[in-house]
Amino acid sequence: MTSISKDIPLSEITLRKYERPENLDKRELTRKLCLSIGLLQPGDSRDIIVDILLTLIQAKSPLTSKQIEENVINLRKQNNLPLKGIAGSNIRRQIKRLKDIFIIENINNKYRITENETLSNIFTEKIEKFYIRSILERVQEYFGAVK
Repeated sequence: MTSISKDIPLSEITLRKYERPENLDKRELTRKLCLSIGLLQPGDSRDIIVDILLTLIQAKSPLTSKQIEENVINLRKQNNLPLKGIAGSNIRRQIKRLKDIFIIENINNKYRITENETLSNIFTEKIEKFYIRSILERVQEYFGAVK
């Protein structure tokens, strides 16, 4: 039996355009942000990443993964949301996703928004100028190589 090679991307990002962010509460704004950058899929009911990101946005100081987990559970209870996806292993996996696209960072086993910057600056400096640019450059190489 022959094996089929798997094409594994070095990096990837999904971008989606939604309506302007008007008249939305903080959680809904965070959900739309997650949808906009591919951290959440449209129609996905497993939206624990929204609460993780919102917890870190609202945090006054860096949090351990256990503190994030506790805050996420409280947020979901306050919003009358099902307690799906709250296992520590899943929360750590979602934290890694946020780290992989430079939104959060780990300092001494605690997590915070990268460099305590605004999310807008993180998008411009880390995601747009670095992450997206490197992906676009590689895609351009493929366009040039295909003749």
